[in-house]
Amino acid sequence: MSATETVETTDPQPAPSVAQGSGSVRGRWGEKAALPVAWLVLFIVFAALAPETFLSMGNLSNILGSQSILFMLALAALLPTRSGDLDLSLGSIGGLSAIIVAVLNVNHGVSVPVACLVAVGVGGLCGAFNGLFVVKFKTEPFIMTLGTGTLFGGLVFWIANSTTIVGVDRSLSMWTYLRQIGGVPVQFFYCLLVMLVIWYVMNHTPLGVRNLFVGQSREVAVLSGINADRIRFGAFTLAGVIAALAGVLYVGTTGSAGPTSVETFLLPAYAAVFLGATTIQPGRFNALGTGVAVLFLATGTAGLQLLGAQDYAQQLFYGGALVLAVAISRYLRRN
Repeated sequence: MSATETVETTDPQPAPSVAQGSGSVRGRWGEKAALPVAWLVLFIVFAALAPETFLSMGNLSNILGSQSILFMLALAALLPTRSGDLDLSLGSIGGLSAIIVAVLNVNHGVSVPVACLVAVGVGGLCGAFNGLFVVKFKTEPFIMTLGTGTLFGGLVFWIANSTTIVGVDRSLSMWTYLRQIGGVPVQFFYCLLVMLVIWYVMNHTPLGVRNLFVGQSREVAVLSGINADRIRFGAFTLAGVIAALAGVLYVGTTGSAGPTSVETFLLPAYAAVFLGATTIQPGRFNALGTGVAVLFLATGTAGLQLLGAQDYAQQLFYGGALVLAVAISRYLRRN
């Protein structure tokens, strides 16, 4: 009696096709390049509609120079956002920094370098104050920084006596807006330097990896031995320092400081942060993406101004960009 051997066969699994692989690669590059391409298209459209004014060196200098305040504030907002928090007081911190520089220099004769150092130090203390209450006392960042933003804004009105202070020493403007490299105000290159430092730390150091881990899954990060509280506190503190630098740039650009000097930049700053999360490293808040988003927003507002659009058109542009950016970045982070 012989046994009959049977061999079970299974259908071979189809190997991924080259077309599928190339399509996936194209999709990833499409996500990364979507915002830069949109910026280029926007630039071409405005250049076609207003070639004599939009392509002038003065306008290009304005786009890169005057929007440096927005650029710096967006980099400040990036830090706590990447670690999973939200800081709504950064505009007020920048305004407080600006008014401190103006008051110390104009009213008390303090030299510009010393006044700027004091202002940046105060910005760091404000950020540390936020971090202390959010991290140590477990308060909700949104509510906490909304309250401290109102507090810092009240300090600005008190210190400035509800007036705009003019006559800041011209040397500050010489080191920010008036001095140029290749026709571009030097303060834009300060922003590029800060952006590159943040990019390097976030992408090439253990601190950057821990920061990303805390922002994406705080509970898992803590279980992995990461000191999430220290990461978050540091992000709030450094954000305060960079927001103060935005205030210094404001004074250098305008030669003055008022009660609401920098607060108006907060909404477009967060629009840039969330819009930046849709490009370069889609789904992640990243420094290079934030820089591209700032250029996109600056180009849009400059083009609208040259076309004679009313102020509400710029607000619609900023608000629409923020809503769209939040929706897209949330989708990418989930997927």
